[in-house]
Amino acid sequence: MDSFELNKIAGALLGALLFVFGTGFLSELIFYQHHPETPGYVIEVAEAATEEAEEPVVISVAALMANAEVSGGERAARKCSACHTFDNGGANKVGPNLWNIVNRQFGAVDGFNYSSALTALAAEKTWTFEELNGFLQNPRGHLPGTSMSFAGLKKDDERADMLAYLRSLSDSPAPLPTE
Repeated sequence: MDSFELNKIAGALLGALLFVFGTGFLSELIFYQHHPETPGYVIEVAEAATEEAEEPVVISVAALMANAEVSGGERAARKCSACHTFDNGGANKVGPNLWNIVNRQFGAVDGFNYSSALTALAAEKTWTFEELNGFLQNPRGHLPGTSMSFAGLKKDDERADMLAYLRSLSDSPAPLPTE
């Protein structure tokens, strides 16, 4: 190979490089991109009214249980059956037996090891419909320190059905609440 051939090869390489860089420079001139000072779009959002937070609507247990169905409570109780029994004289599981719980004293099931939070209130509280409603809605919120890890029944109608079912678990069911 003589020097003329090497010059042609070097010239072709330099020409190709000049073409690539020149094309890039020309395309930047033709297709100039303007970059905004702040990237993105401004989305206008109306200010939320800064009114005082509304208190949650508290439904009385009597109104809650007005249309309660025992059969619906029996279905809801399936969530509880892993830890509780519902039959008369039934054994304790992870939780105590719930037969005749309405108007029963806190911590009254013999042979069950209650949490310290519940035993502290055992002498002064009973499982009224109001107590059961609050506890079923949010056990740890209603009775801080309880060992019950259930998240609660958030739907009012499901809780009402459960209260009606718990009321039916007795030889002489407690009277329905009037207020």
